[in-house]
Amino acid sequence: MRTTAQDPREIHSQRLLSGVTPAQVFQAFADPQRLARWWGPAGFRNSFDVFEFRPGGDWVFTMHGPDGKGYPNRSRFETIEPDATIVFQHLNAPVFRMTITLAAEDGGTRIGWRMLFDNAQLREQIAAIVVPANEQNFDRLQAQLRPHS
Repeated sequence: MRTTAQDPREIHSQRLLSGVTPAQVFQAFADPQRLARWWGPAGFRNSFDVFEFRPGGDWVFTMHGPDGKGYPNRSRFETIEPDATIVFQHLNAPVFRMTITLAAEDGGTRIGWRMLFDNAQLREQIAAIVVPANEQNFDRLQAQLRPHS
């Protein structure tokens, strides 16, 4: 995974997922049962209440941490371009806009996550948690994409 930041308000994480197409990666997002199995950092599980995978659709869920606590999340999908782009606004704290890109590259898919926060101070406050969490999330996605997973 490579993490870069062009804007002091953003965290940009990316990884090359070998041996899978953008369509396969997109389907791991589009199917709420699959998404619930891999979304979030290591040790987390999810309960989805609403998953309207369309522009303007809501995504309401709870991430259950290894500490036993529930972490409510509310997002709204803005853009969905099959096999290419997913954009959503995370509406509760920390508020950010997530742009997920998928591109075929070297026999796999380059996935990019661009998290844009309202200000650089918020980004700095949570970067130490978010950057490794993104890497763990990519690990979980990669495991979900393996055959027979």
